[in-house]
Amino acid sequence: MLSINHQTVSLASKGIQALLLSTALAVITAHSAVAKNSDTPIHFAKGAITSTTTGKLSPNEDEHWYRFQASSSQYAVINILPLAGTAETANVGVLHMPNGTQDGTKGGIIYQGCLPTTGDYRLRIARNLMATQGKTASYKIETMILPKYASQSLCK
Repeated sequence: MLSINHQTVSLASKGIQALLLSTALAVITAHSAVAKNSDTPIHFAKGAITSTTTGKLSPNEDEHWYRFQASSSQYAVINILPLAGTAETANVGVLHMPNGTQDGTKGGIIYQGCLPTTGDYRLRIARNLMATQGKTASYKIETMILPKYASQSLCK
């Protein structure tokens, strides 16, 4: 008859759980790093405070990610508009802040205010899954970020 040492089994079980958890965390971290590296940068011409970006989501895509750098207490306005020539508009925008918070809404001005922290901001543009028919959806993003000296009176 085989004897089972329950302490050894329990210890082995905890080791397997720890291994599975660390593997899951590594996969999540790697996925997050890949996602940030595949974000499309929002470029501003030298001395410009505005940038316009256009894009399309193919029928099998639900979202695109963009990124830009900004400083705390810079005033920003991000607006999503329809782009002519496609059956649908991607009108959902969510701004992900470097401090882990997020803000956004459907269509129009999706963010207006003083940016809370310095760092990389990520902008998610998506289709409204409740109002889509799965066709190509286009969008136009207008991004305005005022320099710190111009933001001072707005961000007090």
